[in-house]
Amino acid sequence: MQELAGKHIVLGLSGGVACYKSAHLCRLLTKAGATVQVVMTEAAEQFITPVTMQALSGRTVYTSQWDDREGNNMPHINLSREADAIVIAPCSADFVAKLAQGRADELLSLMCIARPIERVPLLLAPAMNREMWAHPATQRNFAQAAADGAHVLGVGVGEQACGETGDGRMLEPEELIEDIAAFFAPKVLAGQKLLITAGPTFEAIDPVRGITNLSSGKMGFAIAAAAKAAGAEVTLVAGPVHLPTPRGVQRIDVKSALQMLDAVQAHVGHASIFIATAAVADWRPASAADQKIKKDGSGEVPALAFVENPDILATVAKSERAQRGELYCVGFAAESHDLLQHATAKRVRKGVPLLVGNIGPATFGQDDNALLLVDASGHRELPRASKTELGRQLVAELARRLPTAQTKA
Repeated sequence: MQELAGKHIVLGLSGGVACYKSAHLCRLLTKAGATVQVVMTEAAEQFITPVTMQALSGRTVYTSQWDDREGNNMPHINLSREADAIVIAPCSADFVAKLAQGRADELLSLMCIARPIERVPLLLAPAMNREMWAHPATQRNFAQAAADGAHVLGVGVGEQACGETGDGRMLEPEELIEDIAAFFAPKVLAGQKLLITAGPTFEAIDPVRGITNLSSGKMGFAIAAAAKAAGAEVTLVAGPVHLPTPRGVQRIDVKSALQMLDAVQAHVGHASIFIATAAVADWRPASAADQKIKKDGSGEVPALAFVENPDILATVAKSERAQRGELYCVGFAAESHDLLQHATAKRVRKGVPLLVGNIGPATFGQDDNALLLVDASGHRELPRASKTELGRQLVAELARRLPTAQTKA
């Protein structure tokens, strides 16, 4: 969450039971390196106390326009001028109605109206009952707030405090901080459409057994999240992994190499960048048994015949769009030894401008890694860091390479 380090966030709480989530969001923001100034409406104080929010933010909470700590008696001016962003979480139906109508009858709404629009963004996290969320007036008010420059975040779906189930609940704090960080991320891939493969493949032997590998998919998912935050439209083709889908990313789940190839070919025609991080099995059984292969007590081991799987990266890199420079292809290589030698040879063999190498299988399943970037001019290392951070660095690297990218090896 380096995008939030050093940022000054005004966290505004309007009335709603989701205020309990705001406490956790405040904690996450401070842990990410932001300073948080909490401002609460009178209604918000019915759900959580200013003392709690003060303890979590480390700053005295503001609740009144007439707070005498401000010598000029203008906290709505002073606090809004200090902010890098104002985040209203929860944003109730009543509060968005105020924003849409331009009403400013207490400190938080005054701040929203008084903020310098071109410099201090306003982010709204809706929170309300499903019927309130679906009401035409509420939808109209959020649309008007967006037209006036506010950024409306999504809503969650699920059980609500009233006992009903549906749209309208506030996003979870982990989702909100991800959205807030993404808002501040430089949009270096704006307008790009990225297709990425991630995770292992599973090649069936029988209905319960198969050939796979230790790839966790974490690196590919981190790149997908970073690319989305950088403004790209991202489609993620994922092998069998147990990872949450990055917010705003279209995910397609597959199992085998053949299924992955089909998914890639179905979507690569619209992509401008293709990144093959998936650890695709090189071979698959020539045929899979319809039923589980059983031991018969004879001690004999069944013989398996294998056939070679298609080379997804090479297939895409040899396509007409890639050859014409309309599709920038990036490959990954996980090696157990001689990383530079193998990665250099693989880049030429696959016909891609950039090959990213990492030492496997030690990195499989880990949260950190070190990468080696290999291109026609040589190589350089990205030192060990979290895969989330490496994802950001790779996205920045792509943004620098795209204008002058040479797609032929």
